[in-house]
Amino acid sequence: MGSALVRQLRAAGHTNLAVRSHGELDLTERQEVRKFFARERPEYVFLAAARVGGILANATYPADFIGRNLLIQTNVIHEAHCAGVKRLLFLGSSCTYPRDAVQPIKEECLLSGPLEPTNRPYAVAKISGIEMCWSYNRQYGTRFLAAMPTNLFGPGDRYDLHDAHVVAALIRKMHEAKEAGAAEVVIWGSGTPRREFLYSDDAAHACVFLMNLPEERWKPLVADGSVRPLVNIGCGQDMTIREFAELVAEVVGFQHRLIFDPSKPDGTPRKLLDITRLRALGWQPKISLREGLERASRDFSENFMRTIRPALAATRGAE
Repeated sequence: MGSALVRQLRAAGHTNLAVRSHGELDLTERQEVRKFFARERPEYVFLAAARVGGILANATYPADFIGRNLLIQTNVIHEAHCAGVKRLLFLGSSCTYPRDAVQPIKEECLLSGPLEPTNRPYAVAKISGIEMCWSYNRQYGTRFLAAMPTNLFGPGDRYDLHDAHVVAALIRKMHEAKEAGAAEVVIWGSGTPRREFLYSDDAAHACVFLMNLPEERWKPLVADGSVRPLVNIGCGQDMTIREFAELVAEVVGFQHRLIFDPSKPDGTPRKLLDITRLRALGWQPKISLREGLERASRDFSENFMRTIRPALAATRGAE
């Protein structure tokens, strides 16, 4: 998401960007964050940094998912306030909504029911970030907005199967199976949950669109203390994981069996966002799911496949 934001900002003609990699700036360290804001004095902040991952990563590193995310967003939101930042956009997540929320999910559904257990630590951290934006707006008069993107994918995704989200995991599995001449691909879960997917550059475009709203349209989103400053970002359509896996296989060119393992967790049964609020502001997604998958598949093939080919060749040789 961060690299997609940079691409969109540069494409829009913005050149004075203060970007830092994790190696250059550890956002979990308050003093480092304070020095960064004092030195750069940014007027607009996109807070996309987070510890993220799929079901396996959430189950393996729950302390990291709640602890690191709480530190990152607490430090950045507080120091943005202290530095007098004009606008801040905090990237939340659709997983913060209740597991059994009415579909499609409206912004006001937040905290209306129990969360999905498989990603609860991450969701609680993100909810805290949303509450921080709302609280700072009410107490200090800041203009901080939380954006709630649906499931994202695109160039630069994380393809480590221990950390990957479903799209990156499926792209990698399909490419590896095709390369190895495998007869099947095993996919976690029953394949019945429904998910909404959005290409990362579309999501970034929505974020830049929101940040560029004229004051008369931005103010109602952040200045009403009785309503959380929250906007969903999605495409408004979903499909089953089985249907999505079949589409990924088609895009990659894997033509053999897909086997679903129901002994593995499914996660939330359905997670479709209501994007009425965003559409009313004038934004629409531009990149179709198939086109986005084709771009992501090329990105994996060109930038990641060559690094795993030796291991695949060694495996075939051992067989």
